[in-house]
Amino acid sequence: PLLTLAIALAALGSGTAAIAEKIVLQVSDGNVPTWNQALNVAGNLREAYGPDAQIEIVAFGQGINMLKLDAPVSSRIAEAQAKSGAKVYACENSMTRAKLSRGDMVSDVVYVKAGIEHMIKRQREGWVLIRP
Repeated sequence: PLLTLAIALAALGSGTAAIAEKIVLQVSDGNVPTWNQALNVAGNLREAYGPDAQIEIVAFGQGINMLKLDAPVSSRIAEAQAKSGAKVYACENSMTRAKLSRGDMVSDVVYVKAGIEHMIKRQREGWVLIRP
């Protein structure tokens, strides 16, 4: 019976599925180096944690300007979404303050009323918050 228990426990331990990481990156400034770092981090997280990791980039405050179609990092944002699978969120409150419409923004952005509120919600759900 002891050997059977040991075998059963070993099988249980080896068959345990890894918990998928849930990571939200906060970008609240409009600096190109900060955005490039956030996009690099998203790619690194995908490599480190694999395809099951959930990665979000939330832009608010001055960071919202880097989601504009003519922003210096706009092509990198689309590339990051494709390569890292990260979802990019835009704060509509920040867009309103900056007088931006959805037509001004890069494609495939998810819109939330308040970026900070979205991040607080994610933290309560157990997500890891990172500010690159």
